[in-house]
Amino acid sequence: MDAIVVQLKSLALTEALPLLLKAVGALVVWFLGRTVIGGFRKVLDMALQRRQLDATLIRYIGSLFTGSLTLLLMIGILGLMGVETTSFAALLAAAGIAIGAAWAGLLANFAAGVFLLVLRPFRVGEEISAAGVVGVVQEIGLFATTLDTGDNLRISVGNNQLFGGNIINYSHHPHRKLTVKVPLVHGAADVRLLMRAFVERVAVVPGVQEQPTPAVEVVEFTLQGPVLAVGVHCKHTQFGQVQAAVCEAVAELLQAAGYAAPPAQPAPAPYAKVG
Repeated sequence: MDAIVVQLKSLALTEALPLLLKAVGALVVWFLGRTVIGGFRKVLDMALQRRQLDATLIRYIGSLFTGSLTLLLMIGILGLMGVETTSFAALLAAAGIAIGAAWAGLLANFAAGVFLLVLRPFRVGEEISAAGVVGVVQEIGLFATTLDTGDNLRISVGNNQLFGGNIINYSHHPHRKLTVKVPLVHGAADVRLLMRAFVERVAVVPGVQEQPTPAVEVVEFTLQGPVLAVGVHCKHTQFGQVQAAVCEAVAELLQAAGYAAPPAQPAPAPYAKVG
């Protein structure tokens, strides 16, 4: 019996005590490491906020930074306790390759979302046209961007589709040019008088800006007659209303001037084949 007790004491001193000391050391290293990582995270967040980056991007960078350092800390603690970390690192690498292959599309949207947040070709609340969709940006996510269209539809577009094509930002500048084309018929009206009348009439349309001044130009000649382009500038938020008002003003002016387009000519009859 005494021999068994002596063997147990010897085993405790040679095996259990070092293991216990390693466990205590691992806990100490874990708490110290997490404290240091938390301090670095705060410093990183403050630095990114001073650069006025997007809040979503700041959270993403902070989470990636914290997760990477925490993973390295766990691998270091396992090595401190005597666990072979080489095979563990190889397993993580293999898992990363498998996940990357399975989530290739999601990762492409994720990377495009990061670039959209960093480069900022558009912001929330701006009207854009991209990936075949026209609407007001409601949210720029890490995987998809949400837009509300003019007919009150909400569309989510993958960031990779947005970033991989042309992006038209209608709200970037303080004002936007609006052009209304007016086709005329040869000899039906005095073109110069109509051009001056259009400039005076559209200048008083609500929403039309004084600078740049409204302009009317002959932009095209057709077989039927010249085509005038009535150009005005307005705020991008009033584009639809101003466009309707300018079209209505043009129609009223043409009616007041007694201009009437001639009826459409019937299409010529096809020639009969002989033989």
